[in-house]
Amino acid sequence: MPIKESAKKELRKGLKRRSFNLRRQKTMKEMIKKIKKLVQAGQKDEAKKLVALAYQAIDKAAKNGLIKRNNAARKKSQVMRLTAK
Repeated sequence: MPIKESAKKELRKGLKRRSFNLRRQKTMKEMIKKIKKLVQAGQKDEAKKLVALAYQAIDKAAKNGLIKRNNAARKKSQVMRLTAK
């Protein structure tokens, strides 16, 4: 456990950041999973409506360094390929 006040504060900040990052990552993954499920169920129109939200979640994750830029580009490409089939 931290002893100094600055170390305690840094620990609190780290916990807040971790929860924020986990929430952002979960949102991104859930959007991609929803799109995959809809495509498998044959509801491509519904899936295409969610593409913009998935892009937004992926871009936010990349902007904050949760995932790298190329990883984000690859994920967006996969989502677009799923809906275009």
